[in-house]
Amino acid sequence: MSSVVTQEIERFNDLAETWWDDSGPMWPLHRLNALRAPFIKKHIRHHFGCNDQAAPFELDVLDIGCGAGLLSESIAGTGARVLGIDAAGKNIEMAKRHATGSDMSLEYQHTTVEALGQTRQFDVVLNMEVVEHVADVNSFLMDCARLVRPGGLLFVATINRTLYSAVTAIFGAEYILRWLPKGTHQWHKFVKPLEIENTLLREGFKKIETVGVTVNPLKRSMSLSRYLGGNYMLVASRSSSG
Repeated sequence: MSSVVTQEIERFNDLAETWWDDSGPMWPLHRLNALRAPFIKKHIRHHFGCNDQAAPFELDVLDIGCGAGLLSESIAGTGARVLGIDAAGKNIEMAKRHATGSDMSLEYQHTTVEALGQTRQFDVVLNMEVVEHVADVNSFLMDCARLVRPGGLLFVATINRTLYSAVTAIFGAEYILRWLPKGTHQWHKFVKPLEIENTLLREGFKKIETVGVTVNPLKRSMSLSRYLGGNYMLVASRSSSG
């Protein structure tokens, strides 16, 4: 299973109990979710012609590396049928626990992209803040891309491999501000947007948009930006011919 890095799984298992505490160590993810969920919904509505803001999506969505379900629940709340998968078993336990009693169409599985194989395809595949934690980025992205139905969307969010990201995402966030546990990220595993675009192009995808995410350390706030040197989000569509 090329995507799995044992040390990464252990780290996220240790953080599982804190996932839904928006003032705990996962607070940056809560701020980030406030940006990425509307970004995803906007592109889904435009791409699939869901112009009625009140209408349910009626789409099949895969959330890869779903953690404890923060984004999965946000998207399932639109009426979409969401499957969240994660290689960290404790994350899936927390996700199921948090969704208990919900009437959303939401399923969680402790599995990987490779294990999921080609048994299912989805209208939308979410790959958010995952690629910087896997062993083989290229192979992982190809496996993710093949899970997208012809005409569907693939979203990727990660961190650019730049000097700026080394200073901000690692030195600043982990060692100075202590926003993230030390060792959360390794700079050499950050991925440039063009690297992702080239892989997806070979898999029959066309990029729709790439946006940056900037952080205000004084206000602990995040906003969308044209600057792609740090965090960024990318959305691409798969050719309808498959």
